[in-house]
Amino acid sequence: MSQARRIGIVGLGHVGTHVANSLLLQGLVDELYLADIDAQKVASEAQDLLDSLAFCPYNARIVNCGDAYEELAGCDIIVNAAGKVALAAGNRDGELFYTTDACRTFAERIENAGFKGIWVSIANPCDVVCTEIWHLTGHDPKRVIGSGTGLDSARLRAQISLACGGLDPKSINAYMIGEHGASQLAAWKAASISGKLLSELAQEAPERFAFDLDEVEDKGRQGGYVTYAGKQCTEYAVANAAVRVVAAVLHDEHAVMAASTLMEGQYGEEGIFTSLPCIIGRNGVEQVLELDLSEQELERFHASCAHIRENIGRLTWW
Repeated sequence: MSQARRIGIVGLGHVGTHVANSLLLQGLVDELYLADIDAQKVASEAQDLLDSLAFCPYNARIVNCGDAYEELAGCDIIVNAAGKVALAAGNRDGELFYTTDACRTFAERIENAGFKGIWVSIANPCDVVCTEIWHLTGHDPKRVIGSGTGLDSARLRAQISLACGGLDPKSINAYMIGEHGASQLAAWKAASISGKLLSELAQEAPERFAFDLDEVEDKGRQGGYVTYAGKQCTEYAVANAAVRVVAAVLHDEHAVMAASTLMEGQYGEEGIFTSLPCIIGRNGVEQVLELDLSEQELERFHASCAHIRENIGRLTWW
C-alpha cells in the first residue's frame, strides 16, 4: 500500500477552507491537517468537513491542529493560505505586512520540527510571501511554490475564450507572467492555440482571432476584483489553482503551469520569486521555462520584478 497523502493548510479563511473542500472532493488527500489562530474557526471548519465526508469519493482523516503548527511537519505538502482579504480590497499589496507577519509565526516552527515537504503558498502578495518563506526557513526553493499567475493565466484564457467566440480555454496556451498583482503582463508573443501562434491566427482569420490585446489582458488582470466587488472575497478559482499545483506534485505529473518560483538568472533576474511557466512534479519545480518575449514584454517583466523588490524593501526586518 502506498504511503498516506498528508496535506496541511495554514489559514482557514475563504480560500483555505475551499482548498480543503476541493482536496476532499477530488480525493487527493488521506490525512488533512488544519491550522489557524482562531480556535473556534478551525474547530467549526473541521466539523463541517468531517460531516461532508459521506459525500466525498474517499474517506479521509481530518486533524484539528489549532495553532500547534509543529503538527504539520510530517505533511507532504503545506498550503499557506494565511491572510486577511479585506486588506486587499484596493490591491494585493494591501496584505503585505499582515501576511509576512503571519509567516513569521509559523514557517520556522514547522521547518524546525522537521518539515521536508513542499510549500504551496497562496497568501498575497504571493511573490513576496514565497520569498519570505524561503528566507525564513532556508527550505529548498524548488520546493516552495507560489500559486502566482497560475490563476491569472486561467483568467486570461477565459477572456481569450470569450473574444474568440467561446473557444475552450483548455485549448488556449497563454500565460500571465511576473508579479501576481497589478504589474503582471500577458506574454502575447508566445501565445498560441493548439500550437498555432495567436498572432498568425489573427492574420489568417481576423474575424475570430483578432481582438484588442490590451483590453483582454486588462480583463484578465482585473478578474479577481470583479469577483471581489460582489462578495468581498475570491475563493473558488484561487483555491482550485492551488489544488491544481498540489495534484501536479502528488501525481508527479511534470505538468507545465504558471507558478511563482525563485529566479535564478531567467531574463537576468535572480533572488526573488515571480511567475513563469514551470514544470511541476513530485519534487516541486523541476524546470522554469523562458518564453519568447517581445522587447516591450521583457521591459515590463523587469518592471514587475522591480515592484516585487520594492515590496520586499518595505519589510524593515530584512
